[in-house]
Amino acid sequence: MEVGYQVGQVVLRDTISLQQQWQEHLEQFRASRDAGFDIYCWAHHYLIDPFQRFQPFPILARLAAEPGSMKLATSVLLLPLMNPVDVAEQVATLDHISEGRFILGLGLGYRPEESEAFNTTMAHRAARSSEALELMIRLWTEEEVTHHGRFFHVSGARPTARPYQQPHPPIWLAAMSDAAIRRVGREGHTLFIGPAQPFETIRRQIDLYHQTLEDHGHQRPEDMVIVREFFCGESRAEALEAARRGFETKYRVYEQHGLQGTDDELTSKITGDLEGLMDDTFIVGSPDECVEQIARYRELGFTHISLRLFYPEMSRKEVLDHIELVGREVLPTVHEL
Repeated sequence: MEVGYQVGQVVLRDTISLQQQWQEHLEQFRASRDAGFDIYCWAHHYLIDPFQRFQPFPILARLAAEPGSMKLATSVLLLPLMNPVDVAEQVATLDHISEGRFILGLGLGYRPEESEAFNTTMAHRAARSSEALELMIRLWTEEEVTHHGRFFHVSGARPTARPYQQPHPPIWLAAMSDAAIRRVGREGHTLFIGPAQPFETIRRQIDLYHQTLEDHGHQRPEDMVIVREFFCGESRAEALEAARRGFETKYRVYEQHGLQGTDDELTSKITGDLEGLMDDTFIVGSPDECVEQIARYRELGFTHISLRLFYPEMSRKEVLDHIELVGREVLPTVHEL
């Protein structure tokens, strides 16, 4: 099983300078690479106050210059906000810079502020994303493309950059709701399950995904991906205590932002009975307990898991110690699953 190091929006504005934040991200990248993580996964948002954040393409291009063979992923890029011609050529460029180590994770986003800023609407997210991805694949694989769709238009387009990987980098499509699961299945892409669904919901959604693939004549992709909130400690009690503050801060802000899937019941568990939520949704515990929980997802058919190890208000030392512990006590066993 391959393991990603998931970097999300967790640095609160004005707690450290942006330059210090960048230097610490670079340090985390090197530490996660040395610890044995397989993929470095970078999230994507705009106007994400009270967090401060960098954009994925420049960051991943810079990290591609670092030594090592760790893959680089957008996890996930908010495609409905973007122009598919630009994304197609940016992706092709980054795929060459990384010599084929790039993975394109895509999602719809959940914040009206972002849709407004890019002159679109939440209601158009799924349709824009599907049309954009279809056009991008054509730009990567065809000599000349004419496309006149609902949102995007090109006539006789001849792309100036094609990907290093053929026919294109791996594509992961993020989904949380049943409607999103069906869309991924209809389009035949690799499913990327988000962080908020409980275990039994995921089991049911995998069945829905497989049935939708079959109904639309698609073979099951070789890979299936999940991202999980994660905290490892020497004991379960230690991990719970260390994780609680960061989880509460993060999801309180996400609730304010209107994260889909964070309903009242889930929010109340996060801010109240955090321990009761662990078995369903988050991975928290001793190294052996974390491995056991990850193994449950492997049994469901997941080939990749991306883990968040860094939460609001964690110190530099706490983050690096966490990465080192996971690299020493968790990754060697997970890689054998």
